[in-house]
Amino acid sequence: MKKTDPPIVVEANFNKSANELWKALTNINEMKKWYFDVMDDFQPTVGFKINFKVHSEDRVFTHQWEVIEVVPHKKITYSWRFLEYPGASTSCFEVFGDQNSSRLQLTILVQSDFPQDIPEFKRESCIGGWDYFIQGNLKKYMAAL
Repeated sequence: MKKTDPPIVVEANFNKSANELWKALTNINEMKKWYFDVMDDFQPTVGFKINFKVHSEDRVFTHQWEVIEVVPHKKITYSWRFLEYPGASTSCFEVFGDQNSSRLQLTILVQSDFPQDIPEFKRESCIGGWDYFIQGNLKKYMAAL
């Protein structure tokens, strides 16, 4: 993924309230059920930082996140990078809806280039990963609530 790439945008609709969607995106107990179960904490407050490791084949990716923007119940943005590799990006989760239904728009913006020789950093891999989390895991999790 490169800074010159267009943003990656993933959208999903849910038959759950905007408040339920917000909670799934920001509450550590819920995030562990559909996102990263290795996370030990998460706070939807500007300045909150977390590091956690994810293994892929023989590679380790130490995620380093920092919450950089919060509009409660509407929008949360965090920057992310990896300890082992150059590159940086932001993930902006925007929640729309009411008591009956909700919509998520996730926008990924690359801030500095990731290595192009690592399969996980190819644009197609990033798109596939976010589809897995949002269209797969989060959709299933929200449907089961």
